[in-house]
Amino acid sequence: MARFEAALAQASADCGIVPTAHAQAIAQVCAKASFDAKALASSARQAGTLAIPFVKALTQKVAAVSPDAARYVHFGATSQDVLDTAVALCHRAAGKRLLELTRGLGDAAAELAQRHGATPMLARTLLQPAGPVPFGWKAAMWLAPLARTLPRLRAAHDDACVLQFGGASGTLSAFGARAGDIFARLARELQLARRPTWHSARDGFARYGAELAILTGVTAKIAGDVALLMQAEVGELSEPAGAGRGGSSSMPHKRNPALSMLALEAARRVPGLAATLLNQLQAEHERGVGQWQSQWLTLRELVGAAASAVAAMHDVLAGLEVNAQAMRANIERMQGVVFSEVLALRTSRALAERLIEQAVGEKRHLRDVARADAEATGLVKPADMDGLFEPAASYGAAPGMTQDVLSDWVKARESAL
Repeated sequence: MARFEAALAQASADCGIVPTAHAQAIAQVCAKASFDAKALASSARQAGTLAIPFVKALTQKVAAVSPDAARYVHFGATSQDVLDTAVALCHRAAGKRLLELTRGLGDAAAELAQRHGATPMLARTLLQPAGPVPFGWKAAMWLAPLARTLPRLRAAHDDACVLQFGGASGTLSAFGARAGDIFARLARELQLARRPTWHSARDGFARYGAELAILTGVTAKIAGDVALLMQAEVGELSEPAGAGRGGSSSMPHKRNPALSMLALEAARRVPGLAATLLNQLQAEHERGVGQWQSQWLTLRELVGAAASAVAAMHDVLAGLEVNAQAMRANIERMQGVVFSEVLALRTSRALAERLIEQAVGEKRHLRDVARADAEATGLVKPADMDGLFEPAASYGAAPGMTQDVLSDWVKARESAL
């Protein structure tokens, strides 16, 4: 808020609205001023806005240095200008950090996709074993929505972090013919993009909030998969170990998905927060009552939740422990039935169902049952039968999909820098 007031005074001086000496006095006070946050908060409760007690306190500080300069503090601006711009400045910095975290998470997923392109594991559909897939492909499917989300998040962030400047009614009437020049200089001083007064047009914050919610949800999908694959009965993945991480207050043997839990927790909160921003689009006339006033709190919680989720899952994927032996063992434990699709395509669905029923009933491997079946060996040569039960036979287009996603990530990453 002090940065806004300093920049406003300097821009006004550049355009001949405020004496240069007075603008310099205001800027000097703003640069080193400190405020009693508790007192401001108490006064803001009565005033209905933080800007009123803030401007009053700042004016008093300027008056102590230059009484004549004090009358130019906040000249031509309104409370919403200083508050919305301060929010934009805060989120510009926070958003850059969030974008960095998101790039780091995507890079970690991309590294897993490349390293484990030939590591077989079970796919799970409706929480039940499906066919074998490469773990690298699964990591690529984590990465794909991140590649779509990152550039959209960057665009929404840039669209939300813009200068708010309209004055009392939104027309900058206090500055007359110099309004456009002051607007341009103020934007340049604060390094914020310009946009016509958005006092009651809150789509930028709503759009940014929606993208934050999507990012958190995408991150939580990864967290959910990791948590399920960490279960002792599955044992295919583990979060990176660390002092005090994932323990239990009562059961020393436990290793909980503590970091994944942070992402899942955040994802439970963000839909309601994003919906709150959508519900704040209906501001009355030129300045609404009760909508934009709560956006600062809502956006803060959204960014905090998204950052918590992304940072946690970056740490998870960057140090993820992949148990390839457990992945292979879980495939073998299914006694070949997870290769049913390949077998059915090479023979027939009816035959595959009969062989599976026999294999399950006799507790034998489906491959051995198929080898001993005259109808099956009449359709598939014995020399080719073993190949049907190799994980790679079920990979299909997975390798190509993985490479496509990796290429998409490179483009998304570069576009969001």
